[in-house]
Amino acid sequence: MSSTQVKILVPGNHLMVGLLGQRDELLRLIEEAFDGSRIVVRGNEITIDGEEAERVGRLFDELVTLIEQGQRLDAADVGRTITMVKDDVSPAEVLTTELLRSARGRTVRPKTAGQKRYTDAIATHVVTFGIGPAGTGKSYLAVALAVQALQARDADRIILTRPAVEAGERLGFLPGDIMAKVDPYLRPLYDALYDLLGPEGAQRLLERGTIEVAPLAFMRGRTLNRSFIILDEAQNTTPEQMKMFLTRIGFGSKVVVTGDVTQIDVPGARSGLPGLEAVLGSVPGLAFVHLTQRDVVRARIVADIVSAYERADEANGSGPGAVSRTNRAGAGRVPPATQAKKGMPPGGG
Repeated sequence: MSSTQVKILVPGNHLMVGLLGQRDELLRLIEEAFDGSRIVVRGNEITIDGEEAERVGRLFDELVTLIEQGQRLDAADVGRTITMVKDDVSPAEVLTTELLRSARGRTVRPKTAGQKRYTDAIATHVVTFGIGPAGTGKSYLAVALAVQALQARDADRIILTRPAVEAGERLGFLPGDIMAKVDPYLRPLYDALYDLLGPEGAQRLLERGTIEVAPLAFMRGRTLNRSFIILDEAQNTTPEQMKMFLTRIGFGSKVVVTGDVTQIDVPGARSGLPGLEAVLGSVPGLAFVHLTQRDVVRARIVADIVSAYERADEANGSGPGAVSRTNRAGAGRVPPATQAKKGMPPGGG
């Protein structure tokens, strides 16, 4: 590949600090990511030399577009933008998509190409599975789109549910009735609602029943029409629970199922999520979106931790693919009613 030169003229010196960062820290991130390129800044003109000059030039064009639209860039934004440009994805198209304005006036947007694919899939499909590691925004973005649908009157209510599976703890030792016992498991969903709607707005909708947060066991026997339904932590469903949930979908409803197949807590690792794509992947109106450590939008250390675990799983041959093969045969299969456990909540296991 021959060396080329590209010149970028930034429309105004006032944009340069936002583009390059205080003391040029953002510029240094770009130089490290494209160490085969030479970047020279004079006034509001940027000259790039090297084999990847055109790609670096496109990166600067995208960053300028983001700044002109009022976004403030930080190291995380620039890092994600670099990743998208290297993958031939337009960062401006991804990062300027507005999903919702929270009660505090903060704009909720996808922050990675994977998150954009995820939110687009939710918008265009009846059922969307968002599968990926912690920190990729699976649950938060799903709740944001549910609130958006409610505000646009595309849905009459929001139903948020999770399986109440013990991760080293026993529900029986927790005080109170069944709702009090499972409340800690549902807390992340409440947190997202409070952040997006404000505590008073969320509480008002919860009291009216417009938003319902309940354990998965409470879904059996229901038919949910014109609802936006989110099943969170779906890796902790059994195959029977997953089938029960998916057959609750009524007319005019939309469903999002989120999960992380590396964090299965269901007894015996008999999860209803791995291998499900092989069973349902050809069903019209249904989409599977896989997020990766590249889509982690929490602190950088979270992405590094996820990457370290992925490398360890690959080295041990015990990654999500192995789990999928183990569970594929049982996905979507329901045992006879005579095998149901007595004394357990409906759908529970």
